[in-house]
Amino acid sequence: MAWNEPGGNSNNQDQDPWGKGGRRGGDHQGPPDLDEAFRKLQDSLNSLFGGKKRGSDSGDNNSGASGGGFGMLWLGLVVLFGFWLYNAVYIVDEQEQAVILRFGKYYETVGPGLNLYFPPIDTKFQENVTRERSYSKQGQMLTQDENIIEVPLTVQYKVGNLKDFVLAVDEPEISLQQATDSAVRHVVGSTAMDQVLTEGREAMAGEVKERLQRFMERYNTGIVVTQVNLQSAAAPREVQEAFDDVIRAREDEQRLKNQAESYANGVVPEARGEAQRMLEEASGYRESVIARAEGEANRFSKLREEYSKAPEVTRERLYLETMQQIMGNTSKVLITAEQGQNSLLYLPLDKMINSSKSSSYSGSSGNSNTSAQQEAVPVTNLPEQPDPRSRGGR
Repeated sequence: MAWNEPGGNSNNQDQDPWGKGGRRGGDHQGPPDLDEAFRKLQDSLNSLFGGKKRGSDSGDNNSGASGGGFGMLWLGLVVLFGFWLYNAVYIVDEQEQAVILRFGKYYETVGPGLNLYFPPIDTKFQENVTRERSYSKQGQMLTQDENIIEVPLTVQYKVGNLKDFVLAVDEPEISLQQATDSAVRHVVGSTAMDQVLTEGREAMAGEVKERLQRFMERYNTGIVVTQVNLQSAAAPREVQEAFDDVIRAREDEQRLKNQAESYANGVVPEARGEAQRMLEEASGYRESVIARAEGEANRFSKLREEYSKAPEVTRERLYLETMQQIMGNTSKVLITAEQGQNSLLYLPLDKMINSSKSSSYSGSSGNSNTSAQQEAVPVTNLPEQPDPRSRGGR
């Protein structure tokens, strides 16, 4: 007979496989009742949150459930506090700053060190404010002379004001990119293509940086632009060869101009120095001629005074000085007798040879030899003369 078959005796309740009868009056212990388990769980939750129990069998059970509820409460509180403390404590590095919002409103800016905030009341934004960041762009732009060129550039920036960077503008780096487009197009649009392609890039980069920084300050983005690098601009591919030819022609023009300036710098000072030398020589010659003329005039005046005092002596002296000057510059000596007969021409060959050598050093040796030959020809035709010393000639 089944344990729950009708008509059975009361002892059939003891055959309950879940052990209800055993728990109610018997000693048999079976599997726990699900309803009873849910009931105990509900009582524990009610005691944890200050509610009342639905029912209990004895006072001991009430005290045990209450003690377990308080233990779980404290355990939960400790876990929650540990989790909150783990999220509330943070460290800011030397290169970083943190902005704290309390109830969504700016509260403070925190520097390096160990800090504490109170989530979820506070909100923290932490950024590196010293790291250099960069943004690159390349695009086709129209120059002042209506030529299209491709201008690549790189913008380097960093966070200068973290409060403005976080709160003033939504996505400030996107604003930086858009402001860069505006600044570059304005500068390139007001510059000729030759300046963009050649030596004008450095000045353009400085102008773009200045204009871009003004935009960032006007928008309160908290971004500081540190450097703008304009790389080598290029013409479109369709006309690249023609632009290369133009650039090479400009380089040749500059090279030739530099060569001409170098030649002028070498020739002009030399010509000025030569002209100055000629002026100095002319001035020296003029001074020497004037001084010589004045000296001759003074000498003649003094000689005239002496001649008026002693004409004979002065005349003899002038004659001797003149003959000494003349005979000192000639290499031929004419010896005559007392009566003027049987004259002898004496030629000192050693002096003539020395004079011809000295003339060859000065570039006129040919003329000296010719004159010596011409003057020596009559000597061979003279009749042989006796020794003047034997006849008492001088």
